[in-house]
Amino acid sequence: MTTAPPTSTDAPPQPAAPPPRPSPWAPLRPLVLRLHFYAGLLVAPFLLVAATTGFLYAGSFQAEKIVYADEMTVPEAGGTELPISAQVAAAREAHPEGTVSAVRPAPEDDATTRVMLSGVPGVDEDHTLAVFVDPYTGKVRGALEQYGSTGALPLRTWIDEFHRDLHLGDSGRLYSELAASWLWVIAGGGLVLWFSRRRARRKVRGTTGRRRTLGLHGTIGVWAGIGFFFLSATGLTWSTYAGANIDELRTSLGHSTPSVSASAGGDHGGHGAAAGTGGSGEHGVGLDKVLTSARAQGLGDPVEIVPPADAGSAYVVKQVERGWPGKQDSVAVDPATGEVTDVLRFADYPLLAKLTRWGIDLHTGVLFGVVNQLALMLLALSLVVLIVLGYRMWWQRGRGSAFGRPIPRGAWAQVPPQILVPLLAVVAVVGYFVPLLGIPLAAFLVVDVILGEIAHRRGRRTYGTGGGAGGEAAAG
Repeated sequence: MTTAPPTSTDAPPQPAAPPPRPSPWAPLRPLVLRLHFYAGLLVAPFLLVAATTGFLYAGSFQAEKIVYADEMTVPEAGGTELPISAQVAAAREAHPEGTVSAVRPAPEDDATTRVMLSGVPGVDEDHTLAVFVDPYTGKVRGALEQYGSTGALPLRTWIDEFHRDLHLGDSGRLYSELAASWLWVIAGGGLVLWFSRRRARRKVRGTTGRRRTLGLHGTIGVWAGIGFFFLSATGLTWSTYAGANIDELRTSLGHSTPSVSASAGGDHGGHGAAAGTGGSGEHGVGLDKVLTSARAQGLGDPVEIVPPADAGSAYVVKQVERGWPGKQDSVAVDPATGEVTDVLRFADYPLLAKLTRWGIDLHTGVLFGVVNQLALMLLALSLVVLIVLGYRMWWQRGRGSAFGRPIPRGAWAQVPPQILVPLLAVVAVVGYFVPLLGIPLAAFLVVDVILGEIAHRRGRRTYGTGGGAGGEAAAG
């Protein structure tokens, strides 16, 4: 009979594994959570308006083609086009008011020519009256108010101004700049919170209640996050205050957008967008010769011809195609001789000028046409859904009839100084260049500190009179 060898029970116990060292960045999560919560709560109404109006604007390009099809297209395409001068003469016969500020020859076989008139009674000062002329017959097919370099007609102009300033003028632009200033902060905070959660807690399937809402909110935010960063950055480039700082920075780096010289000498610093002094737009050699000279320099459709601003200026012909690949070359043509006096190629633009141009065109939905516009509509819709889910989470955080519990204070005090100090420096610099981020953030911090101090003193008084735990709860 064999017996198993006795097992020893005298082996020393193995020491417990030391707990993992907490990351120095771990204390930042409560701080990011508090910022994301309150920024989303307070800025979300502005973002909701921006997203809704942006959704409408992205769809307005296709709607414009339907609504104004009679003006923008000809009934029968083909045949021989009339000279540009004859088309302008037809437009002036129908609309002798104002002066010719620009002419856009028909860019496609079935498109009309646009003759833009400035100084027309009843038309906004920064708008023009676009007269649409059939390039084959010279018949005027209509006239509509137009705005901007993309040639927005009344429907798109109304939606554009609604998106930009709520039809409130310069003061209304603060809303859109505030939304753009905070969108990247809220999106970035959401990404940090999502990826710092344990993987098991990011799941949506099989969850219910607030956890399911949080899962949907986070998943949509992760997929759309890069798009939100892009919309924020490009939206700020032409905002009132941050946009001015960006322009100043680009100028100091020598990366401002150049323009072809409309005067003799060809220095790329002149501006050729002023309205012509003559009512017909014809100066010297005339529009036909000017267009021929521009074509010889490789300027294909679509182009815009701008008459000379005064007796000492030249014609400016510039390509206005914003789709990819863009056509942005421009030339100046001497009205006396018809010779090209200056040429500016988009390929010669500084890098930041190119990036700004592409960024704005992508933001407005013209760079990649319908695909670009559909992507913008999807981004806008995603932002609306995220805002709705965010407010729903706030509701679900409540107890009983309470509408959402606030995030506790004091998170910043847990951040190590070696992280907190550089972080505050970065925030101060960014807040200076993006004032509608910096000023509200500073105001929030001041109010938060004051409220915290009031709660702390109220808690001490309660504790001193025997409140005990109630005072500690009030101070927390």
